[in-house]
Amino acid sequence: MVKQDLIERSAVRNFEKALGGGVQAGEIGVIASKKGLGKTSILVQIGIDKLLQGCSVVHVSFNQQADHVMTWYEDIFNELAKKKNLDKASDVKAELIRNRIVLNFNQDSVKTSQLIKTIKALAEGGSKPEAVIIDGFDFSKAVPESMDQMKTFAKEAGITIWYSANFETTDKGLPASIKPFEKDLDVVLYLEPKPDCIQIRALKEHSKGEYTTDLKLDVKSLLIAEK
Repeated sequence: MVKQDLIERSAVRNFEKALGGGVQAGEIGVIASKKGLGKTSILVQIGIDKLLQGCSVVHVSFNQQADHVMTWYEDIFNELAKKKNLDKASDVKAELIRNRIVLNFNQDSVKTSQLIKTIKALAEGGSKPEAVIIDGFDFSKAVPESMDQMKTFAKEAGITIWYSANFETTDKGLPASIKPFEKDLDVVLYLEPKPDCIQIRALKEHSKGEYTTDLKLDVKSLLIAEK
């Protein structure tokens, strides 16, 4: 399989279709769940898909060292390349790495305004991202104004932004710590463990309310399951 086929047949296409087109330029999405259910895996799969399409990606981690994040990209790319029998996989991987920037920050010391300033500086230096991934964000430490800033930045820069956050449980509706940011969030997903898979539930999807999607993660690989 060549790279273009990998893009067209990616499980991310199903992911986007099931979510009304997914998160578009100028929009913000959130993936929430308990720890260890696959939030980072989904973010990395979205990141790899963007990179395969020739986009630049900035991956910000608040809960993992940069080398751990890079290992996620390495492992998931290798799994996809093997699964799809990708031609010239090493060349494709090298191209992806050139377009990816991984940053590791402490949320207690780096505020949203500083993060935006850093991304703008990267863009001015010739590394303008089309997608920004922010992993391990603690919404309980943030203020609504910070998401206003990020939403304005996303619209002005024409980029997509995905967050991940840990929550113990949510029976219905948005978790309390996310609720204050609702107006700036376009898609909010929640991962629920099932006996044979991890189910993806939409708590918010653009103008739609809560519903259970047909999207699932494989419990072993944590890859988005193909239909």
